[in-house]
Amino acid sequence: MTHAPLIAILDDEPEIRRLLSSALEEAGFRTQSFARAIEFEAALRRITPDACLIDLGLPDRDGLALVHRLATESGAAIIIISGRTQVQDKVTGLELGADDYIIKPFEPVEVVARIRARLRRPAVAQDRSGQTARFAGWSADFDRYMLTAPDGSETPLSHAEAEVLRMFTDSPRRLITRSQMLDTLGGAAGDSFDRAMDVRISRLRTKLGEDPKNPRLIKTIYGAGYIFLAEVT
Repeated sequence: MTHAPLIAILDDEPEIRRLLSSALEEAGFRTQSFARAIEFEAALRRITPDACLIDLGLPDRDGLALVHRLATESGAAIIIISGRTQVQDKVTGLELGADDYIIKPFEPVEVVARIRARLRRPAVAQDRSGQTARFAGWSADFDRYMLTAPDGSETPLSHAEAEVLRMFTDSPRRLITRSQMLDTLGGAAGDSFDRAMDVRISRLRTKLGEDPKNPRLIKTIYGAGYIFLAEVT
């Protein structure tokens, strides 16, 4: 159990925290729960969660701002659990770096399944653990979640962005379909998965300095998928 993935739960409702903790621990995860963002942020100085479940309606902090900070500073998977049902709330959460968005009320088994999907790693990624991918003057350090530009400047990658970039660097110059993305990255098929992929790829292109109208590295093949055009070492 000491090596089980650690899931941090941030929600100001005690019953939600108890429900999530119970379901996750029964499924073999470790958990730590927090009612306030200030407690959660203090704990991050001494713990390294594998995934964070974040409620947006926090009493002491803007939940979306916290999601954005986690996405840029942490390697943890980020899953929003919120009562906000508007499509724009979901889109904003994904654009700010969340890996997934679950609407309250929810089934605990669904949360467990989503976390397992987010933490799943393809075998090839596990075999290459500790390596850095280099392409077109760039380098991506997947242990540090860091992207280094040709000029040496560094930009942090979110967990979600690193997952997608690693998928591309593992299979350069090959068409990757949406179905293959789903198999590799996990998640539930449908519009939410497609939207999440579009958001992640858009953020990656921005960090890679791509021209959105004519990207050089991540090429969209309409109706088919994507191709990563660079040679990778």
